[in-house]
Parts: sequence; C-alpha cells; structure tokens
Amino acid sequence: MDNIKPIKHLFTRAAFGMRFEDVSDDEHLTAKATVKQLFKTSDNSDSIDIIKDSTDYTMLMKGDIGAKKIFLQEQRQQEKDLNLAWIDKMSKTDAQLREKMTLFWHNHFACRSNRASFAQQLNNIQRSNALGNFRTMVMEVSKSPAMLQFLNNQQNQKGHPNENFARELMELFTIGRGNYTEHDVKESARAFTGWGFNKDGEFKMRPFVHDDGQKTFMGKTGNFQGEDIINTLLERKETAYFISNKLYKYLVNETPDPAHVSAMADVFYNANYEIKTLLEYIFTADWFYDDKNTGNLVKSPVEFLTGLNRQFYITYQKPEVLLLFERALGQVLFYPPNVAGWPGGRNWIDSSSLMYRIKIPSTLLNGGIIDFTGKADPEDEAYIATLHNQQQAVATKVQAQPDWDRFLNSIPKDTSKMAIAQFMLAPKLNNTLIDTVTQATDIKQMVIELVSTPEYQLC
Repeated sequence: MDNIKPIKHLFTRAAFGMRFEDVSDDEHLTAKATVKQLFKTSDNSDSIDIIKDSTDYTMLMKGDIGAKKIFLQEQRQQEKDLNLAWIDKMSKTDAQLREKMTLFWHNHFACRSNRASFAQQLNNIQRSNALGNFRTMVMEVSKSPAMLQFLNNQQNQKGHPNENFARELMELFTIGRGNYTEHDVKESARAFTGWGFNKDGEFKMRPFVHDDGQKTFMGKTGNFQGEDIINTLLERKETAYFISNKLYKYLVNETPDPAHVSAMADVFYNANYEIKTLLEYIFTADWFYDDKNTGNLVKSPVEFLTGLNRQFYITYQKPEVLLLFERALGQVLFYPPNVAGWPGGRNWIDSSSLMYRIKIPSTLLNGGIIDFTGKADPEDEAYIATLHNQQQAVATKVQAQPDWDRFLNSIPKDTSKMAIAQFMLAPKLNNTLIDTVTQATDIKQMVIELVSTPEYQLC
C-alpha cells in the first residue's frame, strides 16, 4: 500500500475519503489515472427529487391559522426529508466528486428558503453545474426562486430598487469585495429590477416593474439587463481569482499560496470558467500533493459524518439522529448562518463541537448513547424537535449499524496494524498514535480508537 499516498490524498479532497475497498490491485495506478476515474464516475448528475410541492400558496395566504400551522409542519418535515436525502446520497453515491463540489457550491451560494421545493431546486442547480460552467451556474442560481426570495429581489422594482441581491452577487458570488463601487451596486440593482418568480416557483421577468433606463456599470453605459451585469462581472479576471482563491482553501490549504491561486485563475479564466478544467489542473499539479498540503484541513461536519458513513457502511434505524449531529457540530444543510455561508476551516472546531466529534465515532460504531445540549437557533427548531427542553441534556440512543464484516474483509491480507492506522488517518502518526497501535490486540477496537482522535478530524 506504499504507492497509494497521493491517491489517498486525492480521495480526501476530491471525495469523502478513501476506503480499503478502493485500494486497487494495480500497483501502477497513478494519481492522474485516479483523477480521470473520479471525473468519469461523476459524469452524470442525478438530481434529488423527493419534494413534491403541490401547495396552493395563494389560497394559503387567505387561509385560517389552522391551515398555516399544518403547512408549517409539512414544510419542517420536507426540510428534514431533503436534508437526509442529501446526506444519504453523499454517503452512498459513486459520483463523489460531483457531490463534494455540490457541497462547495451549496456554501458558496449560501441560501435559506422557507419552501423545501425551492431549496431542492437550487441544490439540483448546483449539482448539475457542479463540474460544468461557472457562468451557466451563476445565471441559473440568480434566477432561482430560492435565491431571489432570500435576497429580496422579488421586491426589486423600478423607482424602488432593492440592492440586496446585486450587492451579494458581487461581494460573495463573483468578483469579491474591493473590486466594485457603491455606484456599481446601485446601477446593477436597477438592471435586476423585475427579476422574480411566480407561485409555481418559475422564474419570471416582469417588464412592467423593470427599469429600462440607461445604466453605467463598471465603466460601461447601456440599457443593461441582469444577464449583462453577470457577463460584465465574469469579463473581469478578478472574478476568476476570487473563485480560485476560495477553491484553494476548500481543496488545498486554508492559507492560500498567491502564486498557485494566480495560476489557477489563469486556467479558469482562459477556459471560459469551465470548472472541470480548473479542477483537473489542481488535482494534477505537483504542489497539490506537497506534504504541507496533506492532512492539514479540518473536515466540515458533513464531510466528517459522510466519511464515517462511507468508511463503515453505516445504516440508521432512525436517520433523524444525523440532523442532531449536524446541529451539534454546527453545520445543518440548507441552513447556513447567513448569506456568507459557513466560515469553515479552523472555525469548525470549538470545545463543544470537538467533544462531539471525538465522541460520535465510538457512539456510531459501538451502538452508544450521546447527549445533546444547547439552546437552538429558532430557525433550526425543525431539526431538533426531539429535544423537548433545549436547555437540558437529552440522551439519545443512536441506533446505527456499521457493517464490520465488510469493513474488516476489505482490508488487504497481511496489512500491518501500522499500515491500517496510517491509511485511516491523513496526518502522519505521532508517538501517542503509534503507542495506541502497538498496544492494540483487536483490529476493530484499534480502528474505533483511531477514528476517535483529533487526527481523524483532519483530511
């Protein structure tokens, strides 16, 4: 297993971790060949389609309090169902690279929606474009009812422009702070007047509230529409740099290397924003595999949970417990803290979340009990309905079933305990870990101890 170090690193970044069953018998397998394989298995975009929205919202607004209460309960259940469907997909799919990138775009175009069907639609836009063209994705995201609603563009009308969407489009989604002026925000907001959606969640351009006057944006003057603004932003190389810098922090190192990011931006810009071309460049670059770029990123809560599910083939009698794990670890899918998304990196770890991170693996793998504490964000209440008193610790029996036979049988014969340990962890083994391995008499127990270490939180 000596030749798999770069391939294992690739799996930790381009996917959700490498399993023993992913180890090929082909001794000549290269990282470059693995990159091709990861793209091949992610060729097709298989959308999530579990939310069927048949609610008549016009009638609902006229309805009584009882009807609204039932509607809200249905929405909460749909939000749970959508969250669990995506976790399940990430945990089982062969299209790991597509889902890993969908998770990136989910945080890049961070959005909360009070309609699960809108959230599902946006998630599928991000999935179908995850390895495609960034320009296409920005256009589709910008026209999605989830984003138009979240950033108030439904209220953006001629004579009364709402600048919220136009500002975030520049600051967070494309060119980045410092590369536009307040005048650019005001003028671009005028270009997006009239962009909205109907009761069925379909994009509608409403000409009667659109400002069709001349606008001056980034030094150009014309009767600009929203599409013109997006195209102008992508003409600026700063946008390619902004996205490349963010991707570097997600896939390579939390501290960007300006020279590498600049090279990435050149590739991205010259490829007319083809995401696949940029990713191929990153995954085949020598610096991607440097020691300083391995075992140095903190797994996000969703990557952590998904990785455990995949590594140990875990099934859940009550999958809702995953929602409690997300809440305890600080990343509830479809519920980013704000439009800037989760800050990520070292911010994932605090004393409370680290305690849960260390405890969760043994709880899942040994059928244990875990305590959930803490006061809920009111908007997260749908996810912690089982906690009747949110100030009080609640012990929950985690009914999870790992497939230990499959896991243990997938370990190549004659693999040493030390090799198993090094395979399970991204960082190099320190003296404490070496002692754990040396003293272990049972492989299963050793593995549980290894995944219950701080080192397992790194990828």
